[in-house]
Amino acid sequence: MKIALKHISFFLFVVLTTLYSCNTNKVYDSTAKANKNNKKFNFAIGKFNKLVKSSDMEAKYAAAIKYFEKENYDKALILLEELMTVYRGTSKAEEIQYYYAYCHYNIGDYIVAGYQFRTYVRIFPQSKHAEECAYLNAYCFYLNSPEYSLDQIDTRLAIREFQKFVNQYPKSERIPECNKILDVMRAKLERKSYENAMLYYNMNDYRAAIVALSNHIKDFADTKRMEEINYTIIKSHYLLALNSIDSKKAERFSAAINSYAKFAESFPKSTYLKLAESISISAQKQLEKLNKTTI
Repeated sequence: MKIALKHISFFLFVVLTTLYSCNTNKVYDSTAKANKNNKKFNFAIGKFNKLVKSSDMEAKYAAAIKYFEKENYDKALILLEELMTVYRGTSKAEEIQYYYAYCHYNIGDYIVAGYQFRTYVRIFPQSKHAEECAYLNAYCFYLNSPEYSLDQIDTRLAIREFQKFVNQYPKSERIPECNKILDVMRAKLERKSYENAMLYYNMNDYRAAIVALSNHIKDFADTKRMEEINYTIIKSHYLLALNSIDSKKAERFSAAINSYAKFAESFPKSTYLKLAESISISAQKQLEKLNKTTI
């Protein structure tokens, strides 16, 4: 019995020793791999820094293109920035400017990218890349265009630049895409205009609502909300009159009645017609009461 226990104890000792040895080797292996990777990384950094300090511009140019093709845009930018100055006015300047603009575009810096694409078109208007860069200049404004609820400066600039592109390159294969984007941008401006106008209405600022809704119709004559907006203008005139001082009521009730007459003539089959008519009838009754009191 004692002999058996000794054999079992010895067997367990051997197993544990073996497992410990394996784990130690694994730790050693992983540490060795990490050290090896660090050496590679440090070597790569050292090699790039050496290249940056080098005066061999041809080597820098070749490396910049290689970094670009490998999508290492940060390193490509560092080299291209210097090369732009060195090769300005030479045959290589065109391609360097092109890659430089694209680096900013590919890292998502659309403000700088757009500027660089515009610069490219201005300096190299006859280049084979000129049309592409002109399009990407406009497209960068589109990518920077925020949600409709925010300031729409970039949206308006995108519309301007796309319209300029369409006028400059009327036969471009990019025209259909430009038109799609223009529709999206205009729809965004229309929605912002509509929401701002309705905000005045919902805040009971009916005078401002009438002005904003009327401007919306002028700015977006093909709006799908034409009937709704005209109906809301009628309501705004009526509600403004109800909340006005007596001396202003007659004029404002009359404005509501006149707005209805124009609406009925323009949209005789509108789903809003009966509602608008009831407002006009109510405005006429209010006007009659005012006329009686003044007599």
